[in-house]
Amino acid sequence: MADAEIGVIGGSGFYSFLDDVTEITVDTPYGSPSDSVFLGEIAGRQVAFLPRHGRDHRLPPHRINYRANLWALRSLGVRQVLGPCAVGGLRPEYGPGTLLVPDQLVDRTKARTQTYFDGHPLPGGDIPNVVHLSFADPYCPTGRQAAVTAARGRDWEPVDGGTLVVIEGPRFSTRAESRWHAAQGWSVVGMTGHPEAVLARELSLCYTSLTLVTDLDAGAEAGDGVSHEEVLQVFAQNVGRLREVLFDAVAALPDSADRDCLCADAHAGWDLGIELP
Repeated sequence: MADAEIGVIGGSGFYSFLDDVTEITVDTPYGSPSDSVFLGEIAGRQVAFLPRHGRDHRLPPHRINYRANLWALRSLGVRQVLGPCAVGGLRPEYGPGTLLVPDQLVDRTKARTQTYFDGHPLPGGDIPNVVHLSFADPYCPTGRQAAVTAARGRDWEPVDGGTLVVIEGPRFSTRAESRWHAAQGWSVVGMTGHPEAVLARELSLCYTSLTLVTDLDAGAEAGDGVSHEEVLQVFAQNVGRLREVLFDAVAALPDSADRDCLCADAHAGWDLGIELP
């Protein structure tokens, strides 16, 4: 199996990342990932790109096989993941085009499998133990710093920190829901940041979310509310810029062997009951 060091999971409107790539199919004990994995190189680093919804956007947020996606990346050698995604702003100052690098996460999904350690046997017969991992700080501090610095280097001043609230989807929020989210002090709302982050932690992967605001959420503005066409339009206007930031962030990430963050030692003291790839 080919090796990669860093993974990038592309969200809505972000279906390709590298020009010169090798496309491979990866099988996992949890089924097929969203699409093929595309391998390429950035600044001498081997990178694996996976389109979160599939390259033709065939998968709605609640039907993405998040477990297969993260397992596939780890099986290729990935230990650090960048996860850009489109979000709605919950504050007037977080309008379209804002780049926010969150440091906190709120889960408001309803029906997503969000752990590898559920006691169900794998196809080979191994049974994962029940494991309770720390998730107080859901994102890698080293990855966050690399993303923030990369954005500033491209004259795109990011919001450094904030809370991403993840809803089930595929519908957008009602005005009442949006106003409630804002009243809690949360920053942006999306549909795909969970369980991606927690599954990455369970696999001892460093995970960094980069959220691109494509609209003000329904309760934060007057009018008809957000549409999917609006989301894709704003993302398309900024995808080239975001790609440059991701390139710079990839180059700035440490060697995986030199990781000294909490993500790398997430399993300390636990018997997993299964062997990770």
